[in-house]
Amino acid sequence: MKRLPFHRCGNADTLSPEDRATVDEFRALLAATRHPQPWTPGRFQDIAVRVGPFIERAHTRPGDDHGTEMIAVALVHPDTPHAAASLHGRKLGYTDRGWLRCKTTSILGVWQQAYTMLTHAAANLPLPDDVGMGPAHYGVHVEAHRPDNTGSILLRLGPYTQTWLASRDADRLNTELAGRAALVVPGFTVTAKDALFHVSDHDSYFAPYGGDITELLADAIAGVSP
Repeated sequence: MKRLPFHRCGNADTLSPEDRATVDEFRALLAATRHPQPWTPGRFQDIAVRVGPFIERAHTRPGDDHGTEMIAVALVHPDTPHAAASLHGRKLGYTDRGWLRCKTTSILGVWQQAYTMLTHAAANLPLPDDVGMGPAHYGVHVEAHRPDNTGSILLRLGPYTQTWLASRDADRLNTELAGRAALVVPGFTVTAKDALFHVSDHDSYFAPYGGDITELLADAIAGVSP
């Protein structure tokens, strides 16, 4: 049988621009996952966090991103802040979760655009109802200040799921203190104010539900009164 000569086509190994872009994107993904950029607490950087088998982009909350075990994050669409990403993110459930408590063990590293391929958004899938993170919303701090503005926090309440709930309880405690804020703890002025819930210090907070917050206030004051 006569064999036909085999000739390699000169274009067989040539990739189209679209294929080359896909290959480059995949190589960047491999490099990012094999050598993630380490995340350092307290630098207010977008980070990559694990959500089930996926990786998502998350904003860290200024002042609440320094915990070694737990920080506060908000999951965002990987193409944030573009307008199309906002619309797509709303459709997939990225924008209605608020601040969440994120264990630092779930952090892969600093967010890199190469991780986009591994997000729910890239697969056009909605985020699951349970992303493995509880809410990290708002709190109320009762503070005692000296005339030179030094002092300490006597009581922390939280977390509250909405700011108006925290403001309501702060107003209630200030009403309780009204007229005697400068006399409750001698030498100090005691006031309540709504504040961020510092997730890394969650063990120092008292739950505001299921009890009387004025009793918690009285106990906190009694603990420092002479």
